[in-house]
Amino acid sequence: MFEYEIQRYRSAELIRRADEARLAREAVRARRAARRRARHDAAEAESHTPRQRRPRFARAA
Repeated sequence: MFEYEIQRYRSAELIRRADEARLAREAVRARRAARRRARHDAAEAESHTPRQRRPRFARAA
């Protein structure tokens, strides 16, 4: 009976650890996605500004 209790305890501990690891992976994935979305939105907002980065035509000599 004692071995059975130990096995159940270990099983529950492994399940808890797996849940924590899964939660950590999901948090990392969500942070990466948020950073990627922020970069994408910033690039979009920057590309639609009326100001041009460089002159459209070359300077006359």
